[in-house]
Amino acid sequence: MKPTILRQNNPLALRIVDRYLLRELAAGFFAATAILLLVMVGGAVADLLAKIAKGRIPADLLFTLIALRTVGTLAILMPLAVLLGVLQAYGRLWRESEMAVLQSSGLDLVGLLRPLALFVLPTMLLLGAISFWLGPAADRLSSRLLTEANRSLIVAGLEPGRFVELPGRDGVIYVGEMSADGSQFKRMFIESERPDAKAGKTRIDVITATHGFLYHDADNGRYIALQDGFRVEGKLGEDDYRLMRFARNDIKLPDSVGDDSEAAQKRSAPTSTLLAAGDDLLMRSELHWRLAAPLSVLVLGLLALPLSKSSPREPRFARMLLALLGWLVYYNGLLLGRAWISQGKLAPAFGLWWVYLPALAIAAWMIWSSQRLKAPRKARAA
Repeated sequence: MKPTILRQNNPLALRIVDRYLLRELAAGFFAATAILLLVMVGGAVADLLAKIAKGRIPADLLFTLIALRTVGTLAILMPLAVLLGVLQAYGRLWRESEMAVLQSSGLDLVGLLRPLALFVLPTMLLLGAISFWLGPAADRLSSRLLTEANRSLIVAGLEPGRFVELPGRDGVIYVGEMSADGSQFKRMFIESERPDAKAGKTRIDVITATHGFLYHDADNGRYIALQDGFRVEGKLGEDDYRLMRFARNDIKLPDSVGDDSEAAQKRSAPTSTLLAAGDDLLMRSELHWRLAAPLSVLVLGLLALPLSKSSPREPRFARMLLALLGWLVYYNGLLLGRAWISQGKLAPAFGLWWVYLPALAIAAWMIWSSQRLKAPRKARAA
């Protein structure tokens, strides 16, 4: 007669042991996801803050862009989080001898596949939705927000009636009035300084304008057009200053961060566009890359199952280091396959299955070999 935790009167109902293991898997997965997100978001925040300081991104878009970038990184983080979560959850059962109790009750290593499948399949569906729809939509929204923001002086941190640091230079800038969309202004004052290496002194430029506007050139460069103003330039500590009056004087602002490259366009393209791309190799490689995210959850989850098996005396993080090494090889294989498809070195029909199938075969062999009982030494010697 089976123990209570393994009994199942209704085939569709969860056993006590299944619910227990699902809680362990979910806790390990969410812990790994939180740690990985903290690392990735920390790097994204540092990058965005640096661009805000240079006047390339408006400060009020910081949290929005962080959230949108987080959606895109989930396609990479979640498969790794599944690997680490399964290792953490099932590894603890082996280290604390709980697995020995479960095995004595009739639950072997293959029996752990049921709760693992109940955890992996919904995660695959969620990651598929992120990879095929939510991630590209987040990229498109981020690009649109940056494009709209770069057409406004607000992106440079300018506020009417306030002195602010000149983006990307040493100096200050002041705007008396500004239109609601930040494209036109009145009463601008700019003071900038730059070292003169030959004279060993500092040059100062002071520019004033009664009005002006922001515009983009053919190469998407951003310029401030100053109209009806004066410019004073010279060296600090000397009386040699020049005064010039101008009808119009254009000043270049730091370049925007919008990415119009072909790689960025395929990354943000809707999945329907990829499917209708025909023989476009870049689009085909992106389609296989999006498919890799949910399939990697299955592959890495199965690989983590035999890797989690350890003895109580074994070092705690020994298997985790081995798993991370395996993930590194697996992930680089996916990157290499995507590059080969986009370059025409690998037929799109092969896709990335040459990475998945060997990994699944290794996982199946490890699960099978871990179930075999070792023969006694005398029998092996004979």
